[in-house]
Amino acid sequence: MYIKELKLINFRNYSELDLDFCKDYNIIYGKNAQGKTNILEAIFLCSSGRSHRTIKDNELIKFMEENYYIKLIVEKKDIEKTIEIFYKRDERKRIKINDIPIKKNGELMGQLNTVLFSPEDMSIIKEGPNERRRFIDIALSQIKPTYFYDLQQYSRILTQRNHLLRDVTKSENKKGKLKDTLGVWSEKLAETGSRIILERIKYLSKLNKKAFENHKKLTGGREEIEIIYSPSINVGNCNDIEEVRKEFIRHIEKDKEKEIQIGTTLYGPQRDDIEIKINKRNVRMYGSQGQQRTAVLTLKFSEIEILRELIGEYPVLLLDDVFSELDSIRQEYIIESLENIQTFITCTDKKFYDSGIKKKNTKLYFVENGKVEKES
Repeated sequence: MYIKELKLINFRNYSELDLDFCKDYNIIYGKNAQGKTNILEAIFLCSSGRSHRTIKDNELIKFMEENYYIKLIVEKKDIEKTIEIFYKRDERKRIKINDIPIKKNGELMGQLNTVLFSPEDMSIIKEGPNERRRFIDIALSQIKPTYFYDLQQYSRILTQRNHLLRDVTKSENKKGKLKDTLGVWSEKLAETGSRIILERIKYLSKLNKKAFENHKKLTGGREEIEIIYSPSINVGNCNDIEEVRKEFIRHIEKDKEKEIQIGTTLYGPQRDDIEIKINKRNVRMYGSQGQQRTAVLTLKFSEIEILRELIGEYPVLLLDDVFSELDSIRQEYIIESLENIQTFITCTDKKFYDSGIKKKNTKLYFVENGKVEKES
């Protein structure tokens, strides 16, 4: 799979931009705050339907403008696809695939597969469980659009159930009809939540195996990494959907009165976490900056390999200003690992281009103040 062309209108600091790309390495360089990351952001948006930097589409519109437009042409399994995104300030985003409007964002999933590695990804290690769940959810949604739909449905059910819990808490008659309806929402929550949990169990099992091998290569065998799923419901490595559902129901029934008292749901995928250990120690608490960065790199390259196995070709790799943070050993590992992967690299200078990448098929783009000049 590779991206052939990208067009931007009024997106971030670009008034209008038309670029074509090569199948291998596309190096986008220039000083900070010139618009390099905006190009990667637009590509990622066409892949996932959302930015990796903001949840507000209004922030993606160029200053003093009222709308933005993105058009991307990708070739996947020898079939060319066009993805278009239109957004007008304060309105709903509209997406077309091959000139046909899609009704749900979930239809975009899998049309263009990307793996993004940016400085913000350190939050996977450093921040709370929400960032680790987000990493897994984006990876799984690209592989299985049904997982994306389950996430959306689960979010709606959870919101409704939490509203109901708070209403029951306020109700004078807590044993009345309002409380009786709680069971219906609990069943819906467990049914959808179990599917999400089961997919996370399967994916993290694969990720753990890939990560173990990749991390040993990255560290010269000095370190071993372990990825451990920590769900709020004790399901172990269960791979039976009915068993997961029963355990889900058992947990929320056990603490139903406590949930009513505090007005929120205590169990489910929204409370899961993923523990990452290096040499049996939690890297978030005990890892150095270098170990944490390497752990994220391991996760990303393992994600690439899993995607290739499941969809039959490599995803597009987006490396946003990460080379400057890596030592020469890790830089070389990345370059050696990128064979047959279309890769976009942003950086402030092109000095590492003179290393191994120079021998490959490469295009260089110089970015300055929202203008891009193609050099090769």
